[in-house]
Amino acid sequence: MKDTVDSYVTADGRTIGGVMMEMRNITLRFGGVKAISDISFDIREGEIRAIIGPNGAGKSSMLNVISGFYHPQEGEVWFRGAKRPTMKPYQVAQQGIARTFQNIALFEGMTVLDNVMTGRLNKMKVGMFGQAIWKGAAEREEVENREAVERVIDFLEIQAIRKTPVGRLPYGLKKRVELARALAAEPKLLLLDEPMAGMNVEEKEDMSRFILDVNDEFGTTIALIEHDMGVVMDLSDRVVVMDYGRKIGDGTPDEVRNNQDVIDAYLGVSHD
Repeated sequence: MKDTVDSYVTADGRTIGGVMMEMRNITLRFGGVKAISDISFDIREGEIRAIIGPNGAGKSSMLNVISGFYHPQEGEVWFRGAKRPTMKPYQVAQQGIARTFQNIALFEGMTVLDNVMTGRLNKMKVGMFGQAIWKGAAEREEVENREAVERVIDFLEIQAIRKTPVGRLPYGLKKRVELARALAAEPKLLLLDEPMAGMNVEEKEDMSRFILDVNDEFGTTIALIEHDMGVVMDLSDRVVVMDYGRKIGDGTPDEVRNNQDVIDAYLGVSHD
């Protein structure tokens, strides 16, 4: 029923809107290998949408299609009611889509503040000459960008490390800085590629709280890949399940949890 209405209210009082992004019959090949085979699903405004599956299922490839890094040989990507043409990643980012990466992709020699500021690049309109003079529009833009970044730093509780070079930080804080950089872009759709990978229990609890807060307070739609099924089932409104490039399940956490195809794919056993 949820897929046939424009919006609905979740049990915890959040409003999930209409379809923001739709993947229609996506097929992605690398040579003769199909990484994704004829997969369709949608992402709705305001929801937390999980993409799960065993290693090699094609999850990161799908996230790379959404972010414009990969271009499928077949199928269509629709964003906010319009078919998306072939775009480069920076053009997709300009549409309001930001992401984090499975392997941390930060500038290790730069401070936390400078790393988060790079998330504002798409918001910078003043040219190099204007920035060199740093008067008028350039000064106003710099102040606006710095204020936006400081709000994100406060939100994610990393004020104490704002001047620390990222290379000196422990792994869990680096993941939080990467989230901060993505949030600095003020995305409408935030893509998280294994945000809990390599974290201990306390770090996972913190990251889970921040993901929920981003969704709740900013109204940001989130699509995430995650292997921790406890996290997935606790955070997600809907889950799409992939296995060997195919979609084998799609629905609420409870529906997916009880899907026999999903059980077989994860446990590697048959229950005929």
